Amino acid sequence: MRPLAPVLAALLMLAAGACGRADGESGASEGPEVIAAFYPLEFVAAEVVGRQATVTNLSPPGVEPHDLELAPDQVRSLAQADLVVYIGGGFQPAVEEVIDELSGIPTIDAIDTQGELIEADNEGHESEEGAADPHVWLDPSRLASLGDVIAREMAEIDGDNSDVYESNAEDLEDALDKLDQEYSTALENCARNELVVSHEAFGYLTDRYGLEQIGVSGIDPESEPSPGRVAEVAEFAKAHGVTTIFFEEQVAPDIAQVIADETGAGVEVLDPLEFKPEGESDYFDVMRNNLVSISRALGCS
Repeated sequence: MRPLAPVLAALLMLAAGACGRADGESGASEGPEVIAAFYPLEFVAAEVVGRQATVTNLSPPGVEPHDLELAPDQVRSLAQADLVVYIGGGFQPAVEEVIDELSGIPTIDAIDTQGELIEADNEGHESEEGAADPHVWLDPSRLASLGDVIAREMAEIDGDNSDVYESNAEDLEDALDKLDQEYSTALENCARNELVVSHEAFGYLTDRYGLEQIGVSGIDPESEPSPGRVAEVAEFAKAHGVTTIFFEEQVAPDIAQVIADETGAGVEVLDPLEFKPEGESDYFDVMRNNLVSISRALGCS
């Protein structure tokens, strides 16, 4: 991790000395202020706190969460927040750098709430040796457990509304249980179980539903696969009758298209939900769209 920049240290000192928030400040609220590092965490936090608190997403639209660099006002907001929800393990280094310097601010590292983690598949991806897959939100049951942790922390912060947070977390868990059952039912009887993806973001999803993830690139969507890895995945796809090579909307489909052309497969988008969905769509909408695409690709009945 990079040394803390002097300007960052100065901002943290100023924020620590500030007494509350100025009236009329953007995003100010009478209730607690919760900051979420990127969309899936914003989604679950907002579902839990409802109207009792304000939730702010640190990652602007179109900015890759891995590459987020914090502006001075974001650093100040982190230092003044009532709760910060993030994912550690190097997923967003700029966020972790600031959090490491904070004191007295409650934080939740979503990775720490999950128990046993999946280690990234390092085959063909030497730079990721020993890395854990951070994409826990793509397993609905894991996201539900994070909601419970947020509800308990919010009850400590804002005891007057503890019943509201608990009830909201229960409602979220019920909705995620329903989504989990939809996935289990839809993927129970499939002609294939090999999910070929350009970016290894779907390890928790495939583990949950008995599928096999075959990634071209590793957990970093910007990592470049070797020609040997591309050839290896193409050979695998041909041998297993893979009909669809999945890529992310925010990442160019070039490599996925190369493999598709080599194997006669099609290409299709599979959303890892690192970005806030467009329009009125939310986590549930995107996950259900993904389920339709996966079911079709695997020949599920």
